[in-house]
Amino acid sequence: MTTNPPPLLIDRFGRIVNYVRVSITDRCDFRCIYCMGEDMTFLPRAQILTLEEIETVCRAFVELGVDKIRITGGEPMVRKGAMDLLRNIGRLQGLRELTLTTNGSQLQTMAGELKSCGVKRINISLDTLNETLFKQMTRVGDLNTVLRGIDAALEAGFRRIKLNAVILKNRNHLEAGNLVAFAITKNIDISFIEEMPLGLVDSHDRAEEYYSSDSIRADLERRFTLLPCTENTGGPSRYFLVAGSETKVGFISPHSHNFCGSCNRVRLTAEGRLLLCLGNEHSVDLKQVLRANPTDLGKLKSAIVGAMQIKPEKHEFDLAEKPLIFRHMSATGG
Repeated sequence: MTTNPPPLLIDRFGRIVNYVRVSITDRCDFRCIYCMGEDMTFLPRAQILTLEEIETVCRAFVELGVDKIRITGGEPMVRKGAMDLLRNIGRLQGLRELTLTTNGSQLQTMAGELKSCGVKRINISLDTLNETLFKQMTRVGDLNTVLRGIDAALEAGFRRIKLNAVILKNRNHLEAGNLVAFAITKNIDISFIEEMPLGLVDSHDRAEEYYSSDSIRADLERRFTLLPCTENTGGPSRYFLVAGSETKVGFISPHSHNFCGSCNRVRLTAEGRLLLCLGNEHSVDLKQVLRANPTDLGKLKSAIVGAMQIKPEKHEFDLAEKPLIFRHMSATGG
């Protein structure tokens, strides 16, 4: 009789870390108003991890018991060599699930190859189905390109596609119902996300445009019947099943319903910082460890294990702060 080995990554509060979100670039081909300023300065190439370094960090995490890795950005698919990196990560022994978060801009041409690389699930950002509003919220994006990308992902055989929608009051909060209806027609899921106060934005006042998950849910229940769902994907969403469909609606509520008690994840930024919490600056510079010990995986694993001791209990988001965290979401890893 075989037994699973005990987890190696446990923080001070007894939480097991088995999920890592890895940003492979801070660059993006959109300029979403809640994610970054209009005129962004991106990191010089020398400051970001090489693809080989990212793969090494992923290998170290998997050897330490992590079984789920999500690749993020920026927009991960704009980084040259991203597909080869995904293929190599997907081959890591012990990795249960390789997933991707994307804005959908590249899916029309890349969905099939992503599937062949071993990516199991895709999350696609989509905040509105109105072309004009989509252009306003992304500044440069094309809605129809993203919609064709969603269809391409379905045609490639991805079955657990999820839409992510950031909802802002008086901006796109009236779009929630249409987004759920769209998800139902495509037989995919959707999560609604309260805006997180990361980085300075120049397009709106976050406190004034905050729209809570409870408000979104109340709006949706005028149109749909939402049934409580026990599903847990290892992320922060609370899920409900839309009656009469197979679509699940999730709510990610960093302000109104703190989800830190069950946090099982850490984040690697494109420049090699291991962030122990989305809403705090507790971090360890893994790039420095990598480059000082390029052939010593043990040193890297020791640094990761040690970092668990500074993982904070929870975040403290306050919309009155301007901002609480100065790094943008694109630099953090979406």
